[in-house]
Amino acid sequence: MAESRLDRAFVRAALQLTAGPEVDKLLVISDRPLPPNELKRRPVRRKLVYAVTSEALRRHLAAEDQASVVIPPYDYDRVERIQVALVSARSAGLAKRGDVVLALTGVGKVMDTLVRLEIGSERATRASADSLGLPPEFSSQVVDALVHVAMEIGAQGYEGHPTGTILVVGDSTAVMEKSRQLNLNPFQGISEGERNALDPAIQDAIKTFAVLDGAFVIREDGVVLAAGRYLQTASKEVRVQMGLGARHTSAAAMTLETRAIAITVSQTSGTVRVFKAGEVVLELHQIARRM
Repeated sequence: MAESRLDRAFVRAALQLTAGPEVDKLLVISDRPLPPNELKRRPVRRKLVYAVTSEALRRHLAAEDQASVVIPPYDYDRVERIQVALVSARSAGLAKRGDVVLALTGVGKVMDTLVRLEIGSERATRASADSLGLPPEFSSQVVDALVHVAMEIGAQGYEGHPTGTILVVGDSTAVMEKSRQLNLNPFQGISEGERNALDPAIQDAIKTFAVLDGAFVIREDGVVLAAGRYLQTASKEVRVQMGLGARHTSAAAMTLETRAIAITVSQTSGTVRVFKAGEVVLELHQIARRM
């Protein structure tokens, strides 16, 4: 679809709104950077954050001193694309609680959707940990990062094969007591400073070890305690929606019996869900998967 005069006027309107003092960030979800001539004489560059699907493009933007994050390149609808980009921007520290964000996205070259949200408000999309109502001991940066890792697991699987997993975060003493090791724990014996989920190397390790049976147990501050844990939950009060299996039931039950939250990845669909107190509080679907 060719860009029309109306399309250009739409982007200019978004830039004009961003220039105002009420807006903190303009999140542009597109692999096509805004035309340089549209940014001239507009005081918005410091507020601009791109969400792109190419690491090469991210490096190119970084060379131009432009903030950006990489999001998985699968085909979300517009609203879910904004959710994913917001999680990634929060995880990278490019947006924070209280920020008023304009999210600009569309299809192909045409930008046709502009959403205003305030991070942490009830009106904001439920994609950020700040809006999940977590206890103060949780790090929203850790939870956002783990949701992002879960989305990548759902999109990429392992060596081309679909993979499902559970990441249990918080109340780790109780979770360890209510679980048992199924196989060798790959994180045992590694110092805490070298196994934090905020470290990109540990995020890659989580994606690799997601093929193991069982769940990951992760402390509120991001330290990965174990992988391959069998969740021994016995709650009869948990109810999950039709079609979800044992993985989701055990994850939901663990969050009902402890103060932990659980992030699940469906092996069948790649859908990412966050459970809290036995209920789904965040759900991100995928339309296309790279498998």
